[in-house]
Amino acid sequence: MPGGRAIRDTLPDGLAAAIRETAGDIAALLRRGADMGLPVPGSEWNAGEAAAHLAQANELMADIAAGHARSYGDGTPQSLAPANEQALAEFDERRAEPLAAMIVAQADAYLKAWDEGPKEETVVTPLGPMNPAVLGSYLLTHMLGHGYDLARALGRPHMIDRTRVGLTLPFLITAMPRVTDPSRTAGLTARYAIRLWSGARFGLTVTNGAVSVGSPLPDRPDCTILIEPVTFLLMALGRRGQWGALTRGHLLVRGRKPWLAPRFPALFKAP
Repeated sequence: MPGGRAIRDTLPDGLAAAIRETAGDIAALLRRGADMGLPVPGSEWNAGEAAAHLAQANELMADIAAGHARSYGDGTPQSLAPANEQALAEFDERRAEPLAAMIVAQADAYLKAWDEGPKEETVVTPLGPMNPAVLGSYLLTHMLGHGYDLARALGRPHMIDRTRVGLTLPFLITAMPRVTDPSRTAGLTARYAIRLWSGARFGLTVTNGAVSVGSPLPDRPDCTILIEPVTFLLMALGRRGQWGALTRGHLLVRGRKPWLAPRFPALFKAP
């Protein structure tokens, strides 16, 4: 097919396998006699609700990838939490085995939609327009976040590793400007360089409160943050704080203005 089809012929290296394997890892957690009534630490949900949300979200993203218009909230990050609660209230499945099967089936459905070729080069997602490959990174990121929650609730090892973290970066770089907290960025001008220990890196610039993020590092960054990859993702998703990472040596700071580092996580408000 001529035109834009060529850019969609392959997903970024490893992304399809990471989506499939992460869905399988989450399903394995649920299929080990999981008590779905256990609370998720730091959340108002229990394991059954978190797994139900994952099943619904995977279905949503598979539908979007297939070219089906799906509304979810009002298009702002702040609307996602109420939309999640409404969706859960309308979906009463909380059993481990059916939810495990749905999580895997809908991850496969996203990959099938990719293979068959999205109808559009840009799709509309709950966090704004993205190309379908970034949507795949979004799907992986979302599964890793809630998969981590389920692992903690069920007392099992989580499935996040540095390879999978690297595959979340296309989504995170796209989403960061959309989830900034204007009250935290107002009046700020700063240049950050973020370097993951895996070798991945990106730059973030705040200019009078306006945020831009991209792969090139800024010239003469004010603050360079070197961070262990799993710690980076957990902090980005609001699952871990910076002070524990600092005390464990998982986060190091360099640059002319190191005092900007503690401000960095607070620039964003995870939906």
